[in-house]
Amino acid sequence: MNTFNLKHAFSAAFLALGLITTPVITSTSAQATSIQTETAVHYKTTEIDGLEIFYREAGAKDAPTLLLLHGFPTSSQQYRNLIPVLADKYHVIAPDYPGFGRSAMPAREDFDYSFASYASLMEDFTQNLKLDSYSLYVMDYGAPVGYRLALKAPEKVNALIIQNGNAYDEGLLEFWDVFKTYWSDNTTENREKLRGFLKVGATEWQYTHGIPAENAGLVSPDAWMLDQAYLDRPGNQEIQLDLFYDYRTNVDLYPDFQEYFRTYQPPTLIVWGKNDVIFPAEGAAPYLRDLPKAEVNMLDAGHFALETNGPEIAVKIRTFLDRSLSN
Repeated sequence: MNTFNLKHAFSAAFLALGLITTPVITSTSAQATSIQTETAVHYKTTEIDGLEIFYREAGAKDAPTLLLLHGFPTSSQQYRNLIPVLADKYHVIAPDYPGFGRSAMPAREDFDYSFASYASLMEDFTQNLKLDSYSLYVMDYGAPVGYRLALKAPEKVNALIIQNGNAYDEGLLEFWDVFKTYWSDNTTENREKLRGFLKVGATEWQYTHGIPAENAGLVSPDAWMLDQAYLDRPGNQEIQLDLFYDYRTNVDLYPDFQEYFRTYQPPTLIVWGKNDVIFPAEGAAPYLRDLPKAEVNMLDAGHFALETNGPEIAVKIRTFLDRSLSN
């Protein structure tokens, strides 16, 4: 039997066993083209108000869009494994905010590093990319950025996926005490107390704390070392400390976020690392007050739950979006 027929014999056997569920592509070049078109991640930039905004994009542009908004101290790289898993069925986009990842990092005197600015930029970003509707995956900083975006254009938001992102006072426990002191008294001394959160040990801790011992080997050190490399750029620490102070403005908007939930009732999936001390489990439950139909999943994971529970979260997202977007 020649090589061509042997390959088809194996393919037929696998199809009969149900191990292959898509048509067999016999041409290597055709297969590569199909993969490149459907699931490969593309790394792009767009200019908004003179700033270069980096983003990752995958999936067909006519598919339902999922906009992934990253947290601190990371960037769109936190979604590096999730994007290709969802791209066969969804148009997946993950931008970096200014001062994070590969996006521009203008000087502090040239740009207002605030959550209000980020939300306005993300609004312009969706317009630049002609995103008329989208579902939001929000995590950490991505939650207030995403909720501010939703307040600007609630009709565009099809669904919410919330992962360790806060919108309730119950979610701001002891970890936040030193931040609250800074918010109430913006002195150099109180600012300096937060600089330790920008060191490599703290970055590693965010990735590894709260992870069950059997899952410790699932977290790539490359993830926190890449984040740290961006944090260590000259001038970036001061940007991050400015954002620590501005975070208080998100807390002021919690009632508005909650009113948005109650009024628009977006279909909501909550996937939450229950061992997180930054945004602890206490911050997940209150969502049900305003979104009683939300699906809540408390995972045995820490702050960056995608690092250890990515496949599980991906399955939940696919099931949730398939159901929510078909209604």
